[in-house]
Amino acid sequence: MKYLDIDNWNRKQHFEHFRTLTDPTFGLVADVDVTKAYLSSKEKGNSFFVRYLHACMKAINAVENFKYRIEEDKIAIYDVINASPTIARKDNTFGFSYVLFSEDFEEFNHNFQQEKKRIENSTNLFPPKYSLGCIHCSAIPWVSFTGHKEPFSGNKNDSVPQLSFGKIKETNGKKILPVAINVNHALADGYHVGQFFQKFQQELDKID
Repeated sequence: MKYLDIDNWNRKQHFEHFRTLTDPTFGLVADVDVTKAYLSSKEKGNSFFVRYLHACMKAINAVENFKYRIEEDKIAIYDVINASPTIARKDNTFGFSYVLFSEDFEEFNHNFQQEKKRIENSTNLFPPKYSLGCIHCSAIPWVSFTGHKEPFSGNKNDSVPQLSFGKIKETNGKKILPVAINVNHALADGYHVGQFFQKFQQELDKID
């Protein structure tokens, strides 16, 4: 991990401006085509959620600004961004996980399954290990939403991106997944969110 040179950053004024706001976050919902990920998971017996989450994490790690985190008056740059998805239990509660990212799907899937097993055999809400070098995400497979709002802690330094994945809808023979994303505007703009969705779709289209 290293720190950003804020004084020479071309977004210095943007950073300083958005930090003055009561709530500096912004979010939106966009659709992605998960047809290949869905078919692949069914053919190979993999979890569909893990399949598209891996593609999502590859995209997250490909966008520089999504690796930035506000730490007091500094901006830390994390080398790798991991995943912290909510994982459901049989009693309809959930636990927060911390899944180490790997470019290799099988390794990432192994890491996810280990966390899933831990949560299913625990009543703890929080994982034993955690770092700001992650994203928070959850699946809401009961609703194909077009809008979404994340809880806000009130801490303007909160800068971990938050994502939610909705219920698949069928459109022209394709399986479409609504994806909500919420980011701190002090660190990222619509351009960076657009980069993420472009790279996410590219990763999904590579799946065989």
